[in-house]
Amino acid sequence: MAEKRDYYETLGVGKSATEDEIKKAYRKKAKEFHPDLNPNDKSAEEKFKQANEAYEVLSDADKKSRYDQFGHKGVDPNFGGGGPGGGFGGGDMDFDLGDIFGNIFGGGGGGFSGFGGGRQANPNAPRKGEDVQARVTISFEEAAKGCKRTIDVTKIEVCPECQGSGAEKGTTPKTCPECNGKGQVNAQQRTPFGVISTSKACPKCGGRGKVVEKPCQKCRGGGRVSKKSKIEVNIPAGIDDRQVLNVRGEGNFGINGGPPGDLHVEIFVRPHPFFERDGYNVWCDFTVNYAQVVLGASLKVPTLDGKVKFELPAGTKPGEVFSLKSRGIQILNGRGRGDQLIRIMVDVPKDLNQNQKDLLKQFQASLGSKSAAPDDDDDDKKGGIFGKKKK
Repeated sequence: MAEKRDYYETLGVGKSATEDEIKKAYRKKAKEFHPDLNPNDKSAEEKFKQANEAYEVLSDADKKSRYDQFGHKGVDPNFGGGGPGGGFGGGDMDFDLGDIFGNIFGGGGGGFSGFGGGRQANPNAPRKGEDVQARVTISFEEAAKGCKRTIDVTKIEVCPECQGSGAEKGTTPKTCPECNGKGQVNAQQRTPFGVISTSKACPKCGGRGKVVEKPCQKCRGGGRVSKKSKIEVNIPAGIDDRQVLNVRGEGNFGINGGPPGDLHVEIFVRPHPFFERDGYNVWCDFTVNYAQVVLGASLKVPTLDGKVKFELPAGTKPGEVFSLKSRGIQILNGRGRGDQLIRIMVDVPKDLNQNQKDLLKQFQASLGSKSAAPDDDDDDKKGGIFGKKKK
């Protein structure tokens, strides 16, 4: 297998490049090698894929950091350190989660019962699992029309060996004899203000109210294990860059039979080589020659639905904007689509032969006084030679 090319080299930027510089370099490469602009060109298709892969890594601060430190190995899904849903790293992990969550939820330190402290929470009550974070990069077209993606997530699940009890098969946890299942013990302390009664997590059971005499070997008594999972996510049409998609029930499993947490997926959208999003509208600069703007032309312009026929009116000015209704982006969780806005750009030829120059001079002479340049004030009123601005 051929060695992968350096991602910075692929995009033509240095390691100190900013986020905007990386994005700009990607758009340039994507436009150069986009399949629509290079039909049936396998080499261009491969370079387009390489640019996408490089951008997906270098646009992600976490992946970029691991790539800078470990190279391609650092962004390999099988590389140690966990995925974006991380939390506790990759693979099954053997540590006592019960101790961690018992200390957090068992109420260590307690209130001052001598001053009317509230009732202690039941250490064995069901508790919702923690939410998990992940991210995914999709194309401009996928964001516009929606797609399905399978995401690798590392999350905490019920131990398959003990079914969450934390005890070895054939045994069950027992009520803690120290706290009688309350998870809290009282302590009294003499002070200049009198005797103060305080409560703290039971040192024997760690605040859980139960003790496991024979811990499960797989989870070491914690009742939960960390596991890598593949989750298929439906990304709705119209979602925008950096929006977060909430997937209910796909987070960490709960404690004591509590409901699972949620999965929060941050969506990153790769910039398009010639489309640009503006709300639910799509902008596209389309270049024509001088004769086409003067005489008018029948054109085929790119849209999210493929190329469509567009009649360019005679006498079109450089920078003039035309709208294609309902050719934009699907409204998120709604009906209808935005528009596509086409900005006409004129390609001014630089290398004319003598015959072409003579013809242009004849044309200029035929215009007579009409060839005079407009006043600056008139130009300013019209918004400059580029007409209507994008935003």
